[in-house]
Amino acid sequence: MKKVIIAGLMLAVTASVASADAYTKCAGCHGASGEKVALGKSKVISDMSKADIVAALKGYKDGTYGGPMKGLMKGQVASMSDADMQAVADKIGK
Repeated sequence: MKKVIIAGLMLAVTASVASADAYTKCAGCHGASGEKVALGKSKVISDMSKADIVAALKGYKDGTYGGPMKGLMKGQVASMSDADMQAVADKIGK
């Protein structure tokens, strides 16, 4: 039983670390705090609410959201989980 508990805790820590790093691939275009207009075409995402960020990420993933960078963003969010999306929103959203 002790091994099961330890394994569960290790999995939870690993998942939270993965979610905490979810914004890393975004920062290259959007800036460390979401303050940049990515590639001169996006909104400043740090001005968005957490709910709007999650909705946009989910929309990019399912193809229902986006402007000129829709194709690029679909690829960026394809592997993101709902927890990753929420972690990004919590890091940079209002």
